[in-house]
Amino acid sequence: MLKPIEIKKDLFYVGVNDRTKELFEGHWPLPKGVSYNSYLLKDEKCVLFDTVDICYSEIFFRKLEKALNGKKLDYLVINHMEPDHSGSLGLLRKQYPDVQIIGNARTLDMVKGYYGIEEGTTAVKDGDELSVGAHNLKFYLTPMVHWPETMMTYETTCGIVFSGDAFGTFGTLDGGITDTQLNPGKYWEEMIRYYSNIVGKYGSPVQKALAKLGELNLNTICSTHGPVWTIKENIRKVIALYDKLSRYEGDNGVVIAYGSMYGHTELMAEAIAAELAGLGVKDIVLHNVSKRDLSYVIRDIFKYKGLIIGSPTYNNELFPQVEALISKIQGRDMKNRIFGYFGSYTWAGAAVKRLTAFAESSGFEIVGKPVEMKQAPTEATIDGCIALARAIAEKL
Repeated sequence: MLKPIEIKKDLFYVGVNDRTKELFEGHWPLPKGVSYNSYLLKDEKCVLFDTVDICYSEIFFRKLEKALNGKKLDYLVINHMEPDHSGSLGLLRKQYPDVQIIGNARTLDMVKGYYGIEEGTTAVKDGDELSVGAHNLKFYLTPMVHWPETMMTYETTCGIVFSGDAFGTFGTLDGGITDTQLNPGKYWEEMIRYYSNIVGKYGSPVQKALAKLGELNLNTICSTHGPVWTIKENIRKVIALYDKLSRYEGDNGVVIAYGSMYGHTELMAEAIAAELAGLGVKDIVLHNVSKRDLSYVIRDIFKYKGLIIGSPTYNNELFPQVEALISKIQGRDMKNRIFGYFGSYTWAGAAVKRLTAFAESSGFEIVGKPVEMKQAPTEATIDGCIALARAIAEKL
């Protein structure tokens, strides 16, 4: 649809939906697509907040032209320079050569590097303000949420924050734009998956950003992905979710992530899960890492306090998908997890040794005795799995 959508007086949505891309950033699955959100604030001066992926620039420019309705575009505020949001910047400058580009010093360095634009730019510092008529904008630098140049723009008159990628979700906007026009329930899990995989490493910077937002009266959150949040209850939920995830606080559940070539290691995972359930643990998630994309595994590891990883030995190393999962966990500086592990081998054991090295370097609380199985499960193997499950359950 080419018609811009009025979110509230003076504020228009001119973003687009992407239902064709398979992988976000080249490696996160998009079964429900993704939106690239851009917003136009019309006042004495007209301000555009971010652009969209260049693949959708034609639709974007048509929407923008209709929303402007003959008025001049005075400013482009760049809250985040990632190309899914800044991709149309070069074309925008050609179509609107007088538009003033606003960003912080790191933003403008990237504007030069990506698009060769140096003229007609204004650098802002943390706390700087810009009046555009009845609306006043205040800029808050939020570095490493999740790039070093990221910032948020707060419209002080109506309490609107243009938050960049923060508070975003995977998933297209199917008709409605705001949380009053659609069912927000389908976005919460995708918000967690988005946060844990894209932003998850940067818990401390997120906490600093939330501290800045805590001083503000937030009536609307305009992220660059997913719904516009306008209902107070949802705004509180969004903020609380980011607060919890950035503190690495998990609920009392267990993720069992395992690799298995012929089903023997999987039997160990099943035995552990059955004992956990018997001990009253209700939230148990089993992930066969060969079957499930790792972005969903990482999401659930962020959700739950308990983590158990199992792997067969493969070429005297960990099973490759288990190795990939461990790499992703290490890359996110995960904290506050209760950890147990198990492994298997046929003629020479290496998986448990490799998992021990990971466990000792992870900073997680290691719980229970690791279980190592040769070839197929025995009664002793199952007893070890049961003991590991009991140790994890007691800690929870």
